[in-house]
Amino acid sequence: MARKKKKQEIILEPTQEPEINPKKMNSFYAWDGDILVLNILGTPAAKRDAIGKVKGNQLKVSVTESPRAGKATDHMVRFLAKEFQVSTKDIEVVFGRFNVNKQLRIKNIIDLPSEVSREIENKPNL
Repeated sequence: MARKKKKQEIILEPTQEPEINPKKMNSFYAWDGDILVLNILGTPAAKRDAIGKVKGNQLKVSVTESPRAGKATDHMVRFLAKEFQVSTKDIEVVFGRFNVNKQLRIKNIIDLPSEVSREIENKPNL
């Protein structure tokens, strides 16, 4: 007689850090302690993965992955993890997994990519 396996229950706990309202941000980025909060305007199915310029209060990020079932966002997280020299677990998608408008929280940052640090120097967070 075969034993029935119990289904493993997955419990998702809400994020402990407060979400920063993107409409109240006066820039594409904000620091929440040592966590960098970025508003992203994503471009899926691009020719190459790239961090672009700021448009309004969003940073443009292009990825080569097509926008199916959140795969473009997952690819973006992997790309940005390499750029920021962090683990993919250090990047949280606050909202926008299935949308071009996203907010990301990046912790344990070792170094800012040159494209991001240049934009921060040009538009300091007030």
